[in-house]
Amino acid sequence: MNTQIEEAIRLRETGKHEASIELWKALIRQEPENGFLHYQCAWSHDAMGMENRAVPYYEEAIRLGLDESDLQGAFLGLGSTYRTLGNYKASKRVLETGIGQFPDNQALKVFYSMTLYNLKEHSRAMELLLTCIGETSEDINIAPYKKAILFYSDRLDKVWK
Repeated sequence: MNTQIEEAIRLRETGKHEASIELWKALIRQEPENGFLHYQCAWSHDAMGMENRAVPYYEEAIRLGLDESDLQGAFLGLGSTYRTLGNYKASKRVLETGIGQFPDNQALKVFYSMTLYNLKEHSRAMELLLTCIGETSEDINIAPYKKAILFYSDRLDKVWK
């Protein structure tokens, strides 16, 4: 099966999404309780722009269980996919769950901030983004302002007189 998994990943990486999806589905028929296969199938659907079809595979992958790295990817993939489909409340729920389990994952927070933006929670979205930038940027032009960026991240509406 490892050879088939490698082939399905190679197909996706070379833009042969339909062939990749068909191979993932065949592998899932062989091992329907394998969360990794469902996750990879979801990913291939997303790569092809078939977000609606990706959702049940992401959901099943999370339900079945994944290793820590893939679980983070599945939370991000499902949350992002819900957002692109306009299901912002589901996106928020999934991304909050992911952040709750993986609080150091900055990518989850960035995608969560996009969802907050869509939900008109602009202040919280900006706070998250600024905090991510302040905590993770190594840009030579941002680094000197790290302390100020973090200070202002939750004070954007405050006016000092």
